[in-house]
Amino acid sequence: MKANKNNRFKSLIILVILIVAIIFIRFLGLHEYISIENIELLQDLVADFGLLAPIAYILLWLLVCLLFLPGLPVTILSAFLFEPLQAIIYTSIGSTLGATLAFVVGRYAARDFVANWIKDKKQLNKIDKGVKNHGWRMLIVTRMVPLFPFNLQNYIYGLTSIKLKTYMFLSWVCMLPATIAYILTASSIYRGEGDLTQTFIYLGIAGLIFFILSLIPKWFKSKGYIQDS
Repeated sequence: MKANKNNRFKSLIILVILIVAIIFIRFLGLHEYISIENIELLQDLVADFGLLAPIAYILLWLLVCLLFLPGLPVTILSAFLFEPLQAIIYTSIGSTLGATLAFVVGRYAARDFVANWIKDKKQLNKIDKGVKNHGWRMLIVTRMVPLFPFNLQNYIYGLTSIKLKTYMFLSWVCMLPATIAYILTASSIYRGEGDLTQTFIYLGIAGLIFFILSLIPKWFKSKGYIQDS
């Protein structure tokens, strides 16, 4: 009994810290700092860490996922900071760890808060119903098709029956194609000056990936995993 009270107290502390951090970020307008327009400022900020820049970048991803900050600017940021292959690796690691951390917080520390938050939201409850009907396939659908906001998914999946290992692995695999496409596109613009061959190769690969991703919603719909509202 005492152990349960201690666990609840720890969960409450973590939840309060998370809420305060989100309010603090929003109040100061720091969420607006992480934007496409401020890519160069973010580049300087992370680059100042020198050899520790990859670690700083990955930690930035943890904040993005925990505090509901935009992820696309941070993905593109990696193309400015690192070579394409390194950018893909660091982004993949950061986004997967961040998504997993939010999943764990949603499952354990903030479970009641998240449950109460989504109980009256029909659109968000579709994730839980989808997991019950389709299992891990629902995770693939929502990761590869932009039906739900990325950061919301991470917390909501913590309430479902999906196992942590399954969630982490499938999130990594399903986010990887879009990660590669965005980074190659950004790299072709930022690093391709003077090398048209490299630029066309990067854009060609990215374009092919985006084309394939555009076909996925129709395929999922034909299988019954996506239904019209």
